[in-house]
Parts: sequence; C-alpha cells; structure tokens
Amino acid sequence: MSIARSASSLQLARETRERFVRATEGVIVPLAQAIRDRLTQQASEIGSARAMQESRDDFVAFQGQASQWVSLAQAGWRRSVGGTPGAAPAASSSGAKLRLELIDDDAMESSILSSRLAQLIHDKASFELSDLRLRIQFLEGTAELDAHDVLRPETLARLLVDQWLAAGLSRTLWARVQDTVQQQLVGVVVKAYEDANAFLVSQGVMPEIDLKSFVRRTGSSSGGGSATGPATMPASPYAGGAAQAAGAVQRPGSADNSSPQARAFAPSAPAFTTGGSPLMVARQRAQTALLSLKRFVAARIGAEPAASPSMTTTGMDGHAAGATDAGSPRAASRTFVGVIAEAEAAYRVAASQYMQGSMPGSAEQATLIQQTAVDLRRRSTELKKRAPTTADKATVEIVALMFQAILAEERIPFSARVWFARLQMPVLRVAIAEPEFFGTLQHPARMLIDRMGSCVMGFDAAAISGSALEGEIRRVVQVIEQYPETGQRVFKLVFDEFVAFLNRYLTQSDATQRVMSVAQQVEQKETMAIQYTIELRKMLNDMPVREEIREFLFKVWAEVLAIAALRYGAQGEQTVMLKRVASELVWAASAKPNRADRARVIQDLPQLLQRLRLGMNLLGIIDEPQEAHIKAIGATLSDAFLSKTEAIPAAKIEAMAERLAHLEDFVTDDGGASSLPLDANSIELLLGVDASSIEVVADTVGGVPAEDMLAWAHELEVGNWFMLDHNDRVSQVQFVWRSDRKQLHLFASADGRSFLIQVGRLANYLQAGLLVPAEEETLTVRATREALAKLDANPERLLN
Repeated sequence: MSIARSASSLQLARETRERFVRATEGVIVPLAQAIRDRLTQQASEIGSARAMQESRDDFVAFQGQASQWVSLAQAGWRRSVGGTPGAAPAASSSGAKLRLELIDDDAMESSILSSRLAQLIHDKASFELSDLRLRIQFLEGTAELDAHDVLRPETLARLLVDQWLAAGLSRTLWARVQDTVQQQLVGVVVKAYEDANAFLVSQGVMPEIDLKSFVRRTGSSSGGGSATGPATMPASPYAGGAAQAAGAVQRPGSADNSSPQARAFAPSAPAFTTGGSPLMVARQRAQTALLSLKRFVAARIGAEPAASPSMTTTGMDGHAAGATDAGSPRAASRTFVGVIAEAEAAYRVAASQYMQGSMPGSAEQATLIQQTAVDLRRRSTELKKRAPTTADKATVEIVALMFQAILAEERIPFSARVWFARLQMPVLRVAIAEPEFFGTLQHPARMLIDRMGSCVMGFDAAAISGSALEGEIRRVVQVIEQYPETGQRVFKLVFDEFVAFLNRYLTQSDATQRVMSVAQQVEQKETMAIQYTIELRKMLNDMPVREEIREFLFKVWAEVLAIAALRYGAQGEQTVMLKRVASELVWAASAKPNRADRARVIQDLPQLLQRLRLGMNLLGIIDEPQEAHIKAIGATLSDAFLSKTEAIPAAKIEAMAERLAHLEDFVTDDGGASSLPLDANSIELLLGVDASSIEVVADTVGGVPAEDMLAWAHELEVGNWFMLDHNDRVSQVQFVWRSDRKQLHLFASADGRSFLIQVGRLANYLQAGLLVPAEEETLTVRATREALAKLDANPERLLN
C-alpha cells in the first residue's frame, strides 16, 4: 500500500531518476569504444587459425552494428525514466505459470547474461544502492522500488543486453566482451548512485539513515498489533556506523517480480560458466544450486497464489507497509509470522536448557545436538500444518532441511552449533517475508551464517568454548531475536558488526599486532619510496645530471627519504635535512665553469659527504657498499670540476629544493605500489626486530599475476581458512589481516607461524593452487545442496 506523498516529493524522486539516467547514459559511447578497442586488439593477436578468424569475425560484426547498438541503448535508456513505478501489471497465477513454462532457452540465456552484470553492480554499490532505495521509498511513500525502476541495476543491465541483441549482435560476442563491459560500466554506475544520494541529502532527504527508525515492537504475539513506538537498538561496542548502511538490498536472481512467492520459487535457467577465476566459477556453481532449488520447488507447488509480502517492513513514516483487510492472503501471512514468533519463543526457552551447567562431554554434546534437531523438526512440522499457502509450507520445509544440515556439520564446535540452531526461526521469518533469500548469495542472513560458519569451522572446540568469539556469536543471535520485525536489516547490522569484531579478535595477540605494525610500516615506507622515486625522476627530467647521480638518487636516496619520513615525520628536522641533501648533490655534481662555484663545492663537500653517509646508515648501507657509493659520487664531483658545459641555473636548484621540502604534497596512494619490494631483511632493518617468526612471501621478479586472480586476492574475507602449500609444507592457515593499501596479507597458523604474503604472490599462489580455500562451498550453499538432495529423494515431504 502506497502512502500519499506531496507533489514536490514525487517530483524530487523523478528528478533523481533523471539525473541518474543522464549520468549513466554518458558511459554508453565510451563503452562501445572500449569494446571496439578490445576486439581490435584481439583481432591483431597471433593464435590458431580458427581463433584468429573468430576474432576477425567479432571485430567485423561489432564494427557493423556498434552505432546501432549505441543509438538503441541510449534511446531506450532515456525512455525508461518516463516509466511509472508500479506500471508493470502482475500476471495472474495461471498466466504466470504458462509464461514461465514457455520461456525458451535464448530468453533464459539473455537473462543470465544481464543478471551477471547486475550482480556485479549490486556487489560494488550495495551500500549506496540501499541508501538510495530507502530515500526514494521515503519520497514516494512506497514499500519497494518497482521491478522495472531505472534505479535497479537489473534494469540497465537488461536494457544493454536486449538492445545488443536487437542490434543483431550475438550472445556469444557479449560473453566475450563482458569483462570489458563490467570494467567500463560498474564504476560509472556506482558513482551515479553516490551522486544521487548526495543530491537527495543536499535537498534534506534523510541525511542520516539509522536502523533504529525502522525498528518496531508489536503489541501481540500474532505480529498484527499496532506499533507501540520506535524501539531503541541496544548500545553495541561493535556498531561502527553500520546502522547507516543497514537496509534491504534487492538482488538479481528472481525470475519474476509480480509476486513475492513467485520471486521465491519461479524456475530459472541453469547458470553456465564462461571461464574466469575459481572464485567466479564457485559463485556461479553456488548460484546454480539456488536456481536448482527454486526450479524444483516451482515444479511441485504449481502456481497457487501465495502472496506473502514482507509484513516486517515499515514505511518511512513508521507505519506498517502493505497492511490489508483481515481476510486477505496478506493478513493470513501476517498471522503466520505471528505463529513463527510463538514457535521461536518456545524454542528459545527449550534451547536455554541446553546451555546450562558446564560444557558437556562429547557423548552428551551429541545427545543435545540430536535433541535440538528433533525439537526443531517437530516445531517445523507444526508450522507447516498452520502455514496458509503451499509456498509457505515449502519455505518452512526448505529452511528446516537447511538447518538440519548445518546442525549436522561436526566441524562447527558444539557451543557454536547451539547458537546456530537458534537462528532457524529468525531465518524462517525472513525467508517468508523476503523471498529473495532463496535467490541470492548476498542476502544478509546468508552472509552472516556463512561468515560465522567459515570462521568457526577452523577452530577446535577448546579454542571456541568460553572465548570472545563464542560470546560474539551469542550476542549476534540475541540481537536478531530481540528485533524480529526489522527483517534483513538487523541481519545486515549484525553482519557488519561481526566483521568488525573479527578484524579485532583475530589480530588481538601481541605477536600478531607486532607483525601487523611492522608490515604496515614496511608497506608505507616502500610505497613512499616508489612515489619519491617518481617525483625525483620528474624533477630531473630536463636537468643535465650525470647518470651515476640519477641512479643514486632513484635507487638509494628515495629509500632514505622514505624511511626518514616514516621514522621522523615528513617535516621532521632530520627528514628536511636529508631532502635538502638531494638538491645539494645535484648542484655539486653539475658543471662548475667558474672558480667561485668550485670553491663553494670544496668548502661544502665534507659536510655533504657526512650527510650522505648519515642517510645511508639509516638505510643500513654501511662498510664496503657505502664506500663504493661515496667513491662513485666523489669521482662524479671531480669530473664536474673539469666540465666546460653550462652549469644548472641556481633558480632550478632552488625550485628543486622547494619541491623536495614539500614532496608529500605531490605523492598519491596509487601508481607503482604493486611493485613493492619486500623481504625479511627489510622488516628487520625498518624497526630493528627479529623477523624469524614471520615467513615473508614476496612478489617475484617477472611474476605478473592474472587480473582475475588479483581481484580474487583482494576479495578474500578475514576469518576464512585456507590450506597453504609453502616450500613443500602444507599448513592450515586463517586469513587475519590485510594492509591499508591491500598490498600485504597476513595468514596465521595454529602453531604460531605467520605468513606475510604480498598481493602479487598471493594471486599467483591462488592461481597455482598453492593457497586453497578450506571449504569449497559456503555453509548455506552446502546446506542448500543437502536440502535439495533430500527433497529430490522424497519430494512428498515438501508439502506433507
């Protein structure tokens, strides 16, 4: 049910959409050029005769149709902003069934292509998109964006693919250039979301988005009572601003948006892979598991109307969204949500008995887990009997089977498993209210369970019991139970809090803190050295400076300045003095045609050499290596006395000295940081610590990793476990920390060893299979597969 809004609010929402369309329309022309460049490059590459012919055919095909695709896409995108939200009619149940049965393979494949692009945009812009969606809902007084709203990533992705096909281009060609499409498009769309949010904030629309404003308490256990006013979330030391990012995020993967249950169980085409990193393949396999489950269920529950809208979602004004007459399907579903609440409360009481007393032995633990499973199975059976629709019955059964699989996972320590069990009823609430739970791997409830599971499955029971990690899992579950009416928002909140907790918990030991501190400073120092080298090259680009002096400044003195800046500060007295040495050396080594300049060099030389030695001492260059540098510099200065060429003007030397004094103003965080040199000696040199406990795995010369492997390395999640094969020794390690510039990654093993791996080498290890995830699938995906296997063996249990 929509809530009336003023004309000005609706106009502001429309203007936001128009701005978004204008911002994203501009990427289509450069996108076409990027595709053309990619195909041109491929056509010029040497390969097999067949591959070369295919590349030439691709190039010719795109050249002939690119202009038409650009025109169609731009025109279609401009027209899309004129659509009225909610204009797409919902198909009848029988019509929906017939339409779904008649979808051909081509349409399914097109849907998959656009869904992949939309999924990537969702992943990169989840927070911005969530905030924008809430602000638009506030302006329009609606509970959800229309399925065809231009602000949904699915809409743009679908339009680009559809117009690609309309222009006569093939799906195969799209699949070959989709990486280029993603690279060109995603950043622009994310920026457009950011700008849209900034525009609305500038207009005074929800400057702060706080989860508290969406929390309601009910006056009765049925879930249908009126709100008694907004509740306040408990103070949490782990909040970290996550509340501002809280909010439901619609993801691709739903085959039909005409009704929530249709979205949950509509059949979809099986996903197919087109290569890519193991991470992408794993994601596609996981998505296939979800699609298989939806297809299985859709084939067995028919198309009976089972509208089960989100009864836990409140409008922007605090009133329940979507309330209807008491006799409607929505009212029945609302009542069913209340039934789930009763079952949840009863189970909490029973489950609390399992945790009383001291930690039971292994035999008692197995018995208690079995009792828990039986109790949950019984309650699920009772809930199925009271479910108002066949879709609700199916949802209860699927969630029950998933949690049976989770409870049977013996690698989850007992003390954690009992808290996982308590999530079954809250997850069932969300699955009933938000059917996209079954359609996306990015639903916050799934992400939370997967993250907690991937973390605890690497620890033994003794390490978990009574630990802060167990306490955090308990707190997370209790917060979810306390605020059931917030739907996925509370899952998103506690997921962010749990990730923040992991970042502290896994790095709390003194040894790990020490390694992190050293590694962070190594990264900072080496990154600064690279940037200083770049700036020195720019300064000396048009100066007549001997090659020996250039090499010394680039390879030695840039390092000296970097370590001085790190130890003493960029504007510290020592650092400023060493910066000045660089300009003094350039001047001293230049031609000295007049006697006054030569006299000045002779007078200043002892002090200059002393400062050069001081800088090299700071870097650890002593004894013979230092003497070799001093000898080479001395020979260069002697040659300068004999040179008859023109001297470097004093103004240039002064300009260089001034730029050196404020070198940090010209230094950025990018550009060359990936070539970070790293070894155990540099760590010991930097802080004077023993690096024997740190296994340094640095980038190798010439070992350039593949782009998709680098992307995988950057996406590793803190807390996950891996099997590391390093120097012919296999260890189970946990990923515990990533440096600020994402160049260094720290893994810890149970025996106290630490592996500090540079990003390029990490990507190579992933590619070579030397670093392998301990779990091929996440906990909920594995549970989904097991649930599907049981349903496939006994389909009748879905509705019985």
